[in-house]
Parts: sequence; structure tokens; C-alpha cells
Amino acid sequence: MSRADRFLKACRGEPVDAIPVWLMRQAGRYMKEYRDLRARHSFLTLCKTPSLAAEVMLQPVDAFGVDAAILFSDILVLLEAMAWT
Repeated sequence: MSRADRFLKACRGEPVDAIPVWLMRQAGRYMKEYRDLRARHSFLTLCKTPSLAAEVMLQPVDAFGVDAAILFSDILVLLEAMAWT
């Protein structure tokens, strides 16, 4: 069973072979991969560039083999959009 299948089955309340793991992290501050990427790009660029946001989101998935991840972004991105309305 793939990690994605396991996660989706668990979300539906179906039996799974292992309990899925979800990891929330604080912007990867402890991951060298994140710090290296952050040294080359501003935080808002990471949030607003789909390929970079996906890369940041997948870093802990690849490093720790967790079953799911959340999309990398920041609440301040929403506030910026609201200022233009």
C-alpha cells in the first residue's frame, strides 16, 4: 500500500496496515535543505512560486518518509492579497 493510499484510507475511516504520520514543521528551520533554499530565495518567493513551495513541502516527506504533508505557505500571504481588495 502506498503512503498516499494509506493516508486516504485512514481519512475515510477504513482499516490501514499502519497508522499514517502527519508532520507539521516550523518552516524547516532545522533542515539544511530548507536553509540552503532560503539562502537563495526570499520567504515570499518560496510561498508564491509553485515549484519552490512544492519543493519545501516535499523536503520532510523525502527526509522522513511521512505519509502526508501540508502545502507550504504563510498566513501573511493572505493578508497581502486582502490589502489589494
